Amino acid sequence: MPVNVIKVGGAVVEDQQLRRGFLKAFASMPGVNVLVHGGGRTATGIAARLGIETRMAEGRRITDESMLEVVTMVYGGLVNKSIVADLQSLGVNAAGITGADFACIKAHKRPAGTIDYGYVGDIDEVNADVFSRLVRDGVTPVVAPLSFSPSCGLLNTNADTIATSVAAALASREETVLTFCFEKKGVLSDPEDEDSVIPEITQESYNLLKSNGVISGGMIPKLDNAFSAIRSGVSKVVITDAASLGMPSGTIIK
Repeated sequence: MPVNVIKVGGAVVEDQQLRRGFLKAFASMPGVNVLVHGGGRTATGIAARLGIETRMAEGRRITDESMLEVVTMVYGGLVNKSIVADLQSLGVNAAGITGADFACIKAHKRPAGTIDYGYVGDIDEVNADVFSRLVRDGVTPVVAPLSFSPSCGLLNTNADTIATSVAAALASREETVLTFCFEKKGVLSDPEDEDSVIPEITQESYNLLKSNGVISGGMIPKLDNAFSAIRSGVSKVVITDAASLGMPSGTIIK
């Protein structure tokens, strides 16, 4: 049975009812599971309450020292521990971790270029031994989107990228499936039609869909991560909505 690395984000994390439904489906999944979560909307809301401005560039959060404190509190604390508590109540022996725990996700601070993203991490290494040991001991890792640099500590890191890197590291040892769960039923050919799910995307068809403008915006980095996972040995990548977790639906990346 494969290892399932599942990333959940967007409104599914922030909406308590949606999150509860998703976690019930996650808890019922057989086999070995790893959960990676986002929480950007919550971080933005908490920052506003603290009087800290949220700045974005090209869809990415600029993380200065104040924002790093916010995302550490929100991702590694509020969101992570709420998910862990919900899973424990559903009978899942979950443990919340960041990249700093066991130094399991090492990264470096992204160099400043045209845009200085601040304390944002680009992943260098995932310690597959840590994740293998946890799941072997019956623990379900719940991973916050925070990586670790030995030189500068915690770094804000895109949750899709963390999920991809964890899945790729585990794929070197055993069959691994990566699933991205969000609000949509999959990758849509028509953003106005929720049922226009593209059932399968290959690298060739992806290039064509991008050039035609069918796939654009925030879906591009998600699919880039999906194909990166496939190239790294992940057996299958699925993009689907939280309600369809574990079902034969959504978009399959090959």
